[in-house]
Amino acid sequence: MADTIAAIATALGNSGISIIRISGDDAFSIIEKMFIPKNESFSVRNVKSHTIHYGVINENEKVIDEVLVSFMKAPNTYTTEDIVEINCHGGIIVTKKILDLCIKNGARPAKPGEYTERAFLNGRIDLSQAEAVIEVINAKNKNALNTAVCQLRGNISERIKDLREKILYNIAFIESVLDDPEHLSFDGYEERLRNDMNVVREEIHTLVSNAENGRMITEGIRTVILGKPNAGKSSFLNALMGEERAIVTDIEGTTRDTLEETINLAGISLNIVDTAGIRETEDIIEKIGIEKAISASETADLIIYIVDGSKPIDNNDKIILNMIKDRKSIILINKIDLDVDNNKVKAEIQSEMEKAIILDISAKEFIGLDKFTEVIKDMFFKGDINYNDEVYITSLRQKANLEKALHSIEMVINAIDDGMPEDFYSIDLSVAYEELGFIIGESVEDDLVDKIFREFCTGK
Repeated sequence: MADTIAAIATALGNSGISIIRISGDDAFSIIEKMFIPKNESFSVRNVKSHTIHYGVINENEKVIDEVLVSFMKAPNTYTTEDIVEINCHGGIIVTKKILDLCIKNGARPAKPGEYTERAFLNGRIDLSQAEAVIEVINAKNKNALNTAVCQLRGNISERIKDLREKILYNIAFIESVLDDPEHLSFDGYEERLRNDMNVVREEIHTLVSNAENGRMITEGIRTVILGKPNAGKSSFLNALMGEERAIVTDIEGTTRDTLEETINLAGISLNIVDTAGIRETEDIIEKIGIEKAISASETADLIIYIVDGSKPIDNNDKIILNMIKDRKSIILINKIDLDVDNNKVKAEIQSEMEKAIILDISAKEFIGLDKFTEVIKDMFFKGDINYNDEVYITSLRQKANLEKALHSIEMVINAIDDGMPEDFYSIDLSVAYEELGFIIGESVEDDLVDKIFREFCTGK
């Protein structure tokens, strides 16, 4: 933390500009050795904060590049330290040359995530906001970006702090009564504590429940396409992709292996696995493909079962229906462009799966895809993803801490119901308080902090 650090903050490659960022107590003195401003009256020592100045980077009286340099004084910066950002031309050679000059003049190379780590350690952001930074960078769709931005703005922090405050009040009250029983009393307290903890339990339970939606928003919905050979699985994937990604022929069993693609559908990412057609076969290679299809379906968030609407339901269909009857699934009756009556097919499917979601589509003619999108949004996010009131947990670490806190709160409620002494309440309340503290970094081990920030890119 005492070192002044420097790193390239933009992607390394040929581009319009690159940015080299310097942060630390010596940031201004380092740039002073390198920067010759166009304005001869300019002084680094007297520079106004959050201003940009034009000049050149110079080494041994040799100009390396024309640059714009941003000066930002502590504490109103990302790291709360003095920061200098050098905006140079985007060539790889010139960018590395300027970074090397920064290091030569007293900076050291920044570690991955060290700027954000300093922002956390210096108290500018908490740990949940720091994790949100990498979520913003890695966002795969607009919904993932919106979720990460809400976390960065502190919606998780605010919720966790509110919960901890309720818990801390009760810990303090219990300790006060135990320390001064002559002036304070537990009369009627158990009922008040139960009411408070029921509220806390409900709020934590909601956060844990939303964590699965948070995972799907950021990582995408694990989706597997099932069906018999030649039902139109690959045609459907191609229709969603808008390109010929999967091989489509009239020959049954063309798809022998799984094919994986990520599709952005109305701001929702579908991680789709197109699988081999499921049927009884003696072909060894096809059997392996079918086994992979079944295996992929076992871990899927969503199963899309495609049925050829021009053919009657057979035993292979019934095997698939039996596989998916207790799973989140959408059944697509394909080939409606052939103008066939598929009511009998629908009736047979509903006799096997009474509550099945069934849609008519034509993968070939792109019919029914809009309805399919709306059904997915309603199935997973109740038609909309609300960023105003909902808090979506996207970190497995945070979810684990919430689950531990939830368990401790339930232990408190059980202890009240069992008539246990008040000091038992305090033990579990303290555990819940600490677990929630881990989420925002109020109490966290150094090795965990290091692990989190190692996942960042260098320069951030």
